[in-house]
Amino acid sequence: MREFVVEADGGSRGNPGPAGYGAVVSDAVTGETLAEESEFLGVVTNNVAEYRGLLAGLRAARALDPEAVVHVRMDSKLVVEQMSGRWKIKHPDMKPLALEAGRVFPADRVTYEWIPRERNKHADRLANEAMDAGTSGRTRAAASPAREKAPAAEVEANVKAGAEVETRAEVKVEAGVEARTGADARAAKSVAAPAPGWAPADMGAPATFVLLRHGETPLTPEKRFSGSGGTDPSLSAVGREQAERVAAALARRGTIQDVVASPLARTRETAGFVADRLGLEVTVDDGLRETGFGAWEGLTFGEVREKYPEDLNAWLADPEARPTGDGESFAETAVRIAAARDRLIAAYAGRTVLLVTHVTPIKTLVRLALGAPPESLFRMELSAASLSAIAYYADGNASVRLFNDTSHLR
Repeated sequence: MREFVVEADGGSRGNPGPAGYGAVVSDAVTGETLAEESEFLGVVTNNVAEYRGLLAGLRAARALDPEAVVHVRMDSKLVVEQMSGRWKIKHPDMKPLALEAGRVFPADRVTYEWIPRERNKHADRLANEAMDAGTSGRTRAAASPAREKAPAAEVEANVKAGAEVETRAEVKVEAGVEARTGADARAAKSVAAPAPGWAPADMGAPATFVLLRHGETPLTPEKRFSGSGGTDPSLSAVGREQAERVAAALARRGTIQDVVASPLARTRETAGFVADRLGLEVTVDDGLRETGFGAWEGLTFGEVREKYPEDLNAWLADPEARPTGDGESFAETAVRIAAARDRLIAAYAGRTVLLVTHVTPIKTLVRLALGAPPESLFRMELSAASLSAIAYYADGNASVRLFNDTSHLR
């Protein structure tokens, strides 16, 4: 039985940004290079590029000998740990790629090893050459002896499989969900058994989101619906005082590195107090806006119950139900928030970021981090100018560290 070594790498200049991968297949006994693969991928994340490199290397090895034993070496701790079954795969971009990689060879014929970057120079060079070629307008993959020797039907099948993977990834990204499917669970069981002697996983610093609900507006103490489609109220005098207090508290902690706010006036104003105190700029992200409550904007719960009883009952019972008029359902909000979360995690990896937003986005982020059902949104109390915090790790897991802290207001 032949033995191959697959070395793979991927990179993204911007993360996400212009990306490419490189993969090398060599003979495990002689060290002879048997195949090289590289390709420019357009704009994707670093982790997606690494998975694409792994997939290309495994396919090239299978084209050489589908009965071979393969040892994969990569400098990506994330890919090695996930494909070895020690870390869960939750990110919607990576799930389908990992599943496809797990199907190329039977799990008992593939092993994974993490190596330092300096020992992965061949694949790294191919990945950088692919990125250089792509940014200059040349996107064709590098010539590969394995591809030249592979039967035409097999090459066509591989190309179709690759297209299929990309389609599934795009659909999951648009859906913005992270549900672990039965197929994912089966794939996790099918990967190679963990190698002995591994040290505890080092996932690096997480992306930490400190979640700040805006200060009070004139509508807040009256408990009126105030979403994206209403009058867009500014802070009240009480709200401005709350914003000053939270700004002082965050300055004492000294951990905030960036400030991102919803586009609505009350959040931008609250964020401004904090950013001025910390000497930072405010970045606005539309994905963090509050749910739109349609015809319910400005009304109290009792007034909505009186005017739209059937619509309110449906909304309380079904996350797909929309408020009367052009309102946004909780399910639609969750898709938008999940997409914003993933975008911000990629943009602020390893940093502590203050997200100044609203009740529903913060509750939704907490719900998704906990894997809680939609009805949990009605079981959380979130005060004006309160702080919550969630840490997001490289393996896709999240840790809720704080919820509805108002100690700085007392």
